Amino acid sequence: MEKDSDKLAEQTNQHEKDPETNTLHQPLLKKNHTLSSSQLALVGAKVSRNESLDYEINENDLFKHDWRTRSQTQVLQYVFVKWLLAFLVGLLTGLITTVINLAIENITGYKMLAVVKYIERQRYMMGFFYMTAVNFVLTLFATLLCVFFAPNAAGPGIPEIKAYLNGVDTPDMYGATTMFVKIFGSIGAVSAGLDLGKEGPLVHIGACIASLLGQGGPDNYKIKWRWIRYFNNDRDRRDIITCGASSGVCAAFRSPVGGVLFALEEVATWWRSALLWRTFFSTAVVVVVLRAFMEYCKSGQCGLFGEGGLIMFDVSDVPVQYHIVDLLPVTVIGIIGGVLGSLYNYVLHKVLRLYNIINAKGKFAKILLSLTVSLFTSACLYGLPFLASCTPCNRSAADSECPTTGRMGNFKQFNCPKGHYNDLATLLLTTSDDAVRNIFSTNTPGEYSVFSLVIFFVLYCILGLFTFGIAVPSGLFLPIILMGSAYGRLLGMAMGPYTTIDQGLYAVLGAASLMAGSMRMTVSLCVIFLELTNNLLLLPITMLVLLISKTVGDCFNPSIYEIILDLKGLPFLEGRPEPWMRNITVGELADIKPPLVTLSGIEKVGRIVDVLRNTTHNAFAVVDNTLVPSVGQMSEVHGLVLRAHLLLVLKKKWFLKERRRTDEWEVREQFTWVDVAERWGTIEEVAVTKEEMEMYVDLHPLTNTTPYTVVETMSVAKALVQFREVGLRHMLVLPKCHGPTVPPVIGILTRQDLIAHNILSAFPHLEKSYGTPKRC
Repeated sequence: MEKDSDKLAEQTNQHEKDPETNTLHQPLLKKNHTLSSSQLALVGAKVSRNESLDYEINENDLFKHDWRTRSQTQVLQYVFVKWLLAFLVGLLTGLITTVINLAIENITGYKMLAVVKYIERQRYMMGFFYMTAVNFVLTLFATLLCVFFAPNAAGPGIPEIKAYLNGVDTPDMYGATTMFVKIFGSIGAVSAGLDLGKEGPLVHIGACIASLLGQGGPDNYKIKWRWIRYFNNDRDRRDIITCGASSGVCAAFRSPVGGVLFALEEVATWWRSALLWRTFFSTAVVVVVLRAFMEYCKSGQCGLFGEGGLIMFDVSDVPVQYHIVDLLPVTVIGIIGGVLGSLYNYVLHKVLRLYNIINAKGKFAKILLSLTVSLFTSACLYGLPFLASCTPCNRSAADSECPTTGRMGNFKQFNCPKGHYNDLATLLLTTSDDAVRNIFSTNTPGEYSVFSLVIFFVLYCILGLFTFGIAVPSGLFLPIILMGSAYGRLLGMAMGPYTTIDQGLYAVLGAASLMAGSMRMTVSLCVIFLELTNNLLLLPITMLVLLISKTVGDCFNPSIYEIILDLKGLPFLEGRPEPWMRNITVGELADIKPPLVTLSGIEKVGRIVDVLRNTTHNAFAVVDNTLVPSVGQMSEVHGLVLRAHLLLVLKKKWFLKERRRTDEWEVREQFTWVDVAERWGTIEEVAVTKEEMEMYVDLHPLTNTTPYTVVETMSVAKALVQFREVGLRHMLVLPKCHGPTVPPVIGILTRQDLIAHNILSAFPHLEKSYGTPKRC
């Protein structure tokens, strides 16, 4: 791990010499300047060699036989288990979310009650030391878990999930250790008052639950039940993890429809109606579980947890009336959200590079960085309210309690005399969820001063930039909501008598605009905010704000998750090809790759061992050479055989003493479809004797006879769309003309070959000849 970190730090300091290259295109790991099939990437916080996933159905003889012989009962069993897994994903995600919420509310609540007691006795320094010490210990706890037990648990986990569903294998991201560290690390980090949310970690936790259920448990303790082994393939695991991701969003925001749309719009690359139904079923189960526990906790059985309902930030108590004149400030909010969102992405990009250099210095540096951020956060949250002046309570508002001295409430007394409150303490000296509720509060036009809101906005901009990236589980949603709501409320105060929209609703629109400006989501965000606030009348202006913010943000830089994907070096395939990709063909890409390695349908064991030891390819074209009378030697492409299947043959020692085709019964006697679905280690784990090297293997039964192929004259743009939409790992390039002297296969394209950065490194003239198009 330390070697990987040192190597990563060394590569980070290297810069591209091309002055035309955008800084965004200089990832944390230096890109290969050739078309290669493998590449280092940051998976979580660890340097790994990434590989692609096999989402394509491998139609070899074993698969075809299994498909033909499946009974109706087995098909129904397979469908039933899919729905059962979707139910279990929702159930477990709801239960774990409840545990996390219970822990956070109780830990934070008792911490704040103790601080309030010190403040009431005017022992302000003791209150500060107590709060700082508790936050320090909680941050240390979360950091130690991530640094020593599961480095991949740091951060939100959403970029890695997005890459996985795009077809990039992200090792160790969904294990049991990662999940438990994510759970307890989130509890510690959020309870410590750091400027981060539990929303991103909950999405990762949902994906971990789904992955563990789909594979029958952790790697060392897998359940070997036959019905579980039905799902021991990348294709079905992708669907289950999609259910887990949508369940995580639903659990974070109590938004079932928003969770489904988030998976569709943001993380999932491949979608279909059956998957839509199962993700919706999973999110429905999550909401039922959360609702049941909230009803139970209302009786006071859950400590300090239990107040509030399913709607997190309810603003339905205020009438929403707006006229044509209100479109101007709404448009301004959208523009501000797009500009600030793109600016936030740009600065966070630089901060993450800086943090990468610091974290590469070792575990102690990671711990020290996290604790420094914790101390700074505690000092700001406790000290800045002393800068605000006390405000007398509005006695005309009979339905509101003022001032409040508990851990919750809108008008916190803090250091003020009786009958007065400190508006900045109301926003800072509380949990992040309560801070959002307070700043979203409606029918409170004079509650906050401009001075306090400006301090709140600037502080959370700073904390949001410097907290994300430390070695704790963290989410981006809540920090962005807090920043956006501050300038939204400020604009509402500036409009004053010129608008009929409540200041709390302006705060909601500001939060939505900044999220759209940073994350570039529209449909899912719109539904999430409607379910968060329980006010359907906000729909038209919320849609307008989101569309404007996304459009403005797209003019400057990509979304925050795309930036993180690029920084980590994960080869994510975008849905829209670059315009210059139509100026190059797949045949030209294949020409600059190393010579193609092919195998015969009946191949020598020694040849297979030599190929596996000297290449890192994950698939090989199987070509049969036959002698045709009056024509001569002809080559036929039989298909594609996977590296894992070659290793399976060597491990089972399925060898032939003579060169011949095997019968169907011989294959079924030795292999099952479950064996073919497994991953069989590395060539170093296989021992082959000198006598066995001279034997033969019949590769025909294990070869995928229907691989996806393209003609060499096809443009890279068209090939990229096909590769991404079908979920391929390998694409065979065939010649346009055929003949005895023409090879039957020109090359095999993989994900790395279609990444824009890699293509431009080999053909730098392409982008310059076409010109760099503007984003908007």
